[in-house]
Amino acid sequence: MTTIDRRTFLTGVTCAAAASMLPWEARGAVSRGTGMADGGIVINALGGLDDPNRGSDGLVPKLTPRVLAEAHASGLTAVNITLGYVSGPDDPFEASVRDIAATDALVRQHDRDVMKVLSAADIRRAKAEKKVGLIYGFQNGAMMGNDAKRVDIFADLGVRVFQLTYNPANQLGDGSMAAQNRGLTPFGREVVVRLNARHVMVDLSHSGEQTCLDAARASTAPISINHTGCRAVTDLPRNKTDAELRLVAERGGFIGIYFMPFLNASGHAHAEDVVAHIDHAVNICGEDHVGIGTDGSVTQIDDLNAYQAALAKEIAQRKAAGISAAGERPDTYPFVVDLRGPQQFQKLAQLLAAKGYSSARIEKILGTNFLRYAQTIWGG
Repeated sequence: MTTIDRRTFLTGVTCAAAASMLPWEARGAVSRGTGMADGGIVINALGGLDDPNRGSDGLVPKLTPRVLAEAHASGLTAVNITLGYVSGPDDPFEASVRDIAATDALVRQHDRDVMKVLSAADIRRAKAEKKVGLIYGFQNGAMMGNDAKRVDIFADLGVRVFQLTYNPANQLGDGSMAAQNRGLTPFGREVVVRLNARHVMVDLSHSGEQTCLDAARASTAPISINHTGCRAVTDLPRNKTDAELRLVAERGGFIGIYFMPFLNASGHAHAEDVVAHIDHAVNICGEDHVGIGTDGSVTQIDDLNAYQAALAKEIAQRKAAGISAAGERPDTYPFVVDLRGPQQFQKLAQLLAAKGYSSARIEKILGTNFLRYAQTIWGG
């Protein structure tokens, strides 16, 4: 893919987005007029706001003019962004506090475009004010150290999603690549209790199967798996078994399907794979518990060849650090090749409609299921 002029590109995206308005989007416009802001809401249960063409030196969002323009053009209402420690030599607690402070400063600097989400009402307000809501989340519980009361610190700082483990094991439980599959530790149970008390989402993405099942049973509030696939469709550790999906849904939780290479055994996932995994999750969990957590950005990649060269280096670093997952290879993109860029949500809606999904079901999957779940955990 060749690099194109940014202004020309953005103009084309905006026009295309307006021209391709779908029934659920049109109903959203009517809803806004009647004071109901849920129609047409798009929530990415795990994603990012950054520019993959510019590289990255951390998890704090990169709110460039292009990133903001393409986020607005995509129709995105809110996104759970990963902050804080995931892996590496930094002190987990200090790195997490530092990321939150830096992101708060960015939100203040760009308050015309983005806002910090603390409640479900904030997501509705982001929609009404044509802003993108930023949901602060963690993808590793390592910053807890051995003190569950640190949950209070992070809840007070605005963290609303807490993923217990990344791929390896930590002090809370085993990740998806931990061979022992030991389940939730006693300290992990203590942290779950504290997260419940502070109305923070307990996210079991990346966890091992037993850790997920244990946490779903231990939690007094519904839990989430914000970005995953279905192992019955593609048998890889990062995907969830039917037992995990079913238990989370039965207890009122939420499952977000990602746009990742783990959706296809070849490592080269396409839009049809996303639809297949969504469809399986709906069949197992019911249409009220499934959404999307793409694990990616909406900013288009201009030069795939240049990107792949940088990606190969990143994959090698992840393997060396012991944090990669089965299915990651230098030739596998961390996105779905034909479901990326600012049109990804509109295209997914079109594909689901072509499969026979009603507008009401599409609305749920693209946003309102997560919104309802957020209301349950965070309140209005």
